[in-house]
Amino acid sequence: MARAVPASRRLAEELRGAIAAGELGPGARLPSERVLAETHRVARNTAREAVRLLSDEGLVTAVHGKGVFVRGPQRLLRFGSSRYSNRLRERTGLSPYRAEVAEQGRVARVDCTSITRIEPPERVAVRLALDPDTDTVVRRENWYYADDEPVQVGVTYIPWAVAEGSVLASSANLGKGSLYARFEERGHRIARIREEVSARMPTPDEVRGLAIPDGVPVLDVLHTGIDQNDLPFEVTQFVMRADLNGLDYRMPVADE
Repeated sequence: MARAVPASRRLAEELRGAIAAGELGPGARLPSERVLAETHRVARNTAREAVRLLSDEGLVTAVHGKGVFVRGPQRLLRFGSSRYSNRLRERTGLSPYRAEVAEQGRVARVDCTSITRIEPPERVAVRLALDPDTDTVVRRENWYYADDEPVQVGVTYIPWAVAEGSVLASSANLGKGSLYARFEERGHRIARIREEVSARMPTPDEVRGLAIPDGVPVLDVLHTGIDQNDLPFEVTQFVMRADLNGLDYRMPVADE
């Protein structure tokens, strides 16, 4: 005998259908638990559970003191084929992130929260061909915002031999052209990149720092910059809210 579907799941399915059909569009406020309970003739805890199910799926988000809202599909796209373009940087004077966000009609902000000299983590040392026992790197931590909403955090690792004696090792303000202009001044013009992408659930610190809603995963992007001499000169680990970021990579097909 088939088990009855719980009332909370039936209500969640009905609300899910309304969202899919556009009856509850992006930004729409869901009825309160009391109204949902009265309208659908269920207990308030049943309505609460239905809303929780939608939240876990990433369809709605709760805003303290205001209510529960349908989440919109708007995402920042990371254009892997063009974001590191030297021509784009020289034309705009902007970092890859700022140029990308501006192109999508939003306002970028980047906060550099720390600059330290450390021993490289193992996977960073491997990608930079460093000896973790003897070599050191500059670690720069940046938090990225679009229209004042936190969207990602990036931790950049630069070999000390590249950063020593420059603003790369000491200043949050990198000047016109930002990071990659300073690398070029040090003899490393970005020529190609390697990006390793995976998905996972966020850590508690990431949930707090990026204001990640319940049930939303993060994209983990490990980026390596490679120069004109085919040498890796920087590694950045990006942690990106999956609900606010998308990846758009276009590349030639290797025919080997």
